Amino acid sequence: MNNSIIINKKINPFKKTIKVTGDKSLSIRWVLFSSLASGISKADNLLLSEDVLAAIEAVKKLGIKVKFKDNKCLIHGAGISGYKYKKNITIDAKNSGTLGRLILGLLINTPYPIKIIGDQSLSKRDFNRVAFPLSKFGAKFELNKNHGLPLKIFGTQQSNPIKYFEKKGSAQCKSSVIFAAMRTEGKTIIKAKKSRNHTELLCKYLKLPIKIRSKKNLDLIEVNKVKKITPLNYKIPSDISSGSFFIVLASLVRNSELLIKDVSINPSRIGIITILRKMGVKIKFEKQKVYKGEKIANIRVKSPKILKSINCPPKFNAGAIDEFLVIFLVAAKAKGISFFKNLSELNQKESPRLEWGSKILNLMGIKTITTKDSIKIYGNPNLKVDKKIIIKDYLKDHRVFMTSVIAALAFGGKWNIHDKDSIKTSFPSFLKIIKDIKK
Repeated sequence: MNNSIIINKKINPFKKTIKVTGDKSLSIRWVLFSSLASGISKADNLLLSEDVLAAIEAVKKLGIKVKFKDNKCLIHGAGISGYKYKKNITIDAKNSGTLGRLILGLLINTPYPIKIIGDQSLSKRDFNRVAFPLSKFGAKFELNKNHGLPLKIFGTQQSNPIKYFEKKGSAQCKSSVIFAAMRTEGKTIIKAKKSRNHTELLCKYLKLPIKIRSKKNLDLIEVNKVKKITPLNYKIPSDISSGSFFIVLASLVRNSELLIKDVSINPSRIGIITILRKMGVKIKFEKQKVYKGEKIANIRVKSPKILKSINCPPKFNAGAIDEFLVIFLVAAKAKGISFFKNLSELNQKESPRLEWGSKILNLMGIKTITTKDSIKIYGNPNLKVDKKIIIKDYLKDHRVFMTSVIAALAFGGKWNIHDKDSIKTSFPSFLKIIKDIKK
């Protein structure tokens, strides 16, 4: 079976309206919160990607009933202490760092060891960054020598509240500790570098005992033990990370305009919008509203006549960490030299993304200077690719695949991009939407 895609023609200018699939971060969090609720929760527009289906399989292994009916997902929550722990449970997080890390916070009181496994890419990622704070609650961990997967968690029946300083800007680490604190008597205090805050917003919407004070670069979060969670009926907003590929495509193709409907524009997630606006892209939010704590809008994008280079302030990094690969494509066509720094976290993702971002640009004929945590991109406003480019052996990182597709459509050349199945982890309908835009 051929698992690659060949693109040998640039896309024509377009004016389209699209809708992308449900937000992956919110979909996984909805599954986890609903599994702990007392009663039945329903979701519309749940992202049915491999990562979210892995979250559903995980809670089913813990005794939670899940049904699909009329395009809705129904989860029969068993209450805050309702998980049924059995001996020899193995949870497969597949490619999902969000699932693999967050669920550990919910397993700190397991009476039997539980094994967490993942695919080749996830297995290489650092799980000590979660195991370390969770062990302070009283859980114990068996990690391999590289601190990756597989791992085993040994729960405690006497978890203690902790004080925790999350320094990396990792929403996954912060959320995992919040989930553990929800199961622990007493007050857990978290000082966290700014990162996406979906978990906190859902806690506030559900009226859980959490207090958040926002400082300039930090959030101070206090969490007390949760007694009960009410069912959560939720229409999952569209994913800005998925939408970012089409935002960039519209930015790069002269005389193009795009409207993406009902997108989550959570302020902790719109770093790409801030960065692209500074580079000259015309982006507007239309029909803004707040839905269950989350800001939602239609996003309208118009291609500019000229793109400007950027010396990107690191304060934008956390809000754009999953989008830098496509942002680099905009820098490739910008006038002047763009500089992005403090990006070591990019190499902690599914693949070493900073290296891959540089590699894709170099293959296109763009000069870059890369260190372990920064990249300089020498833009060329007249960039046209007219050679053969092969993209493979990138640990099946879905964002490397999708970025390569956008580059091929925007700049030309003959591209052979391997492992198209990688999109199943986060955005199975990506190529279908590309097809719709090309019509």
